[in-house]
Amino acid sequence: MFENIKIIFVNPRILFLKNIGVRQTIVKNTFWLTVAEVITQILKLVLIIYTARILGAIEYGKFSFALSFVAIAVIFSELGLPDIITRELSRNQNLEKEYSSIISLKVFLSIAMMLLIYIVSFFITSDPVIRSSIWLLSYFILITSFLNILYAFFRARQKMEYEAISKIIQYIILTSFGFLVLLLAPSIKNLSYAYLITNLAVLILILFFFNRFVSPLRISYDKKVWKKYLKSSWPLAGGLIISWIYVSVSSIMLGYFGYNIENGWYNAAYKIIGAIAISAVLISRSFFPVLSKFSIESKEKIKKVWNYQKELMIIFAFPIIIGGIVLAPKIISFFYDSSYYPSIFAFQLLVFVSGVDFLYYPYASALIIFNHEKRNFGLIIIGLIISIILNIFLIPRYTLYGAATSVLISSVIVLLLAIIATRIYTPIRPFNAEMLKTFVAVIFSGLVMFFLISMPKIYNLNFILVIIIGMISYFLVLFACYKTLRINKLLSPWI
Repeated sequence: MFENIKIIFVNPRILFLKNIGVRQTIVKNTFWLTVAEVITQILKLVLIIYTARILGAIEYGKFSFALSFVAIAVIFSELGLPDIITRELSRNQNLEKEYSSIISLKVFLSIAMMLLIYIVSFFITSDPVIRSSIWLLSYFILITSFLNILYAFFRARQKMEYEAISKIIQYIILTSFGFLVLLLAPSIKNLSYAYLITNLAVLILILFFFNRFVSPLRISYDKKVWKKYLKSSWPLAGGLIISWIYVSVSSIMLGYFGYNIENGWYNAAYKIIGAIAISAVLISRSFFPVLSKFSIESKEKIKKVWNYQKELMIIFAFPIIIGGIVLAPKIISFFYDSSYYPSIFAFQLLVFVSGVDFLYYPYASALIIFNHEKRNFGLIIIGLIISIILNIFLIPRYTLYGAATSVLISSVIVLLLAIIATRIYTPIRPFNAEMLKTFVAVIFSGLVMFFLISMPKIYNLNFILVIIIGMISYFLVLFACYKTLRINKLLSPWI
């Protein structure tokens, strides 16, 4: 162990480019995924804000409707394959020989989904501009889902730096091209072309890199391999992105009911929430290969690693919720103009959803790792049905606020069901004394942060400065609580 630490300090590149131990590998993977997501989310957010300002709320609402529709449809072409690929290849590297058959399966699913999207687009909207955008964006999304199959291979090898660099390149090109299109010929159709061309270029580059430096790419057909992966992966059609599914459904239903400007406000709020909550996805992706490996090697180790992951999720969830509620007016005014002020209350509702996501991911991971993906899928279906039913009643009366409320209620219900399922079907124990202490510590630290950033002298400071003050106060108080409550150190050796 000390020898590894010495190597890292002598040559820091090893920390970020080599896998020399479990903790170091998790840190390295989290670092690369965080860097990639921070850069891509900033670029994505900048493009979204510029799009909203150039196209206006109505046209932006139409674009959001088209993108949300194809995003939901493509889930069923991916069928949760990335997570299953990561899980299986992490457990046994010899299974990489099946990867060529997985690629052929993905090609088949993509073609089938393209035909379905084309047919359904005639029923989902009568607007020819929205329909043509759906067709173009469907190619963009399907290419993205194919890239996810390649990224799953990187994750299984715990070489997430490849995925990170690919995504950074993708969004640099997309943002640059998107700005150019919006500057010279602003329209949702032209912007859809920009999305498509960007992804196509990135796909060609990654395929070349993968074939040349990672593993030779081949396409083969093996019925047994298709059956094996479909049997495990179809329940993950919802994946681990439950709130994203619910928000997409709500966006589609807002568009279906004809609330295009409200859809623009709603998506303006959620895009910021999505950028904030992405850290939950990053933590889960970093832990997932390690948890998969330990699920067949050591139950004690997996319990320790899972508890560590859960504790991190709790610690990050509370300041996001509290800061989002207090600073919502400043956040919306910082990113948008006054025409988007109706998004403020929707943002405050949706920030609770991001907190629920942080708490939900570890339980979903536990179910998937222990081969209960069908039960996880069942939970998502239940939440989706509840969300649709609530939207039918709430959207006509409360528009975007009804949509946000339906997302929140359905997400909380799914979280509670996931906790129960984890307790029954896995060796993981959802709660323990240390976790209770963590809840007490983060609640107290969060309250201190709430009162501090709510003070007029601090609240009226620069937006970024208020966030920094809030986070510093939160983690200082949290550290003091850890000392007082004698909670086990987060970085205690669990390996």
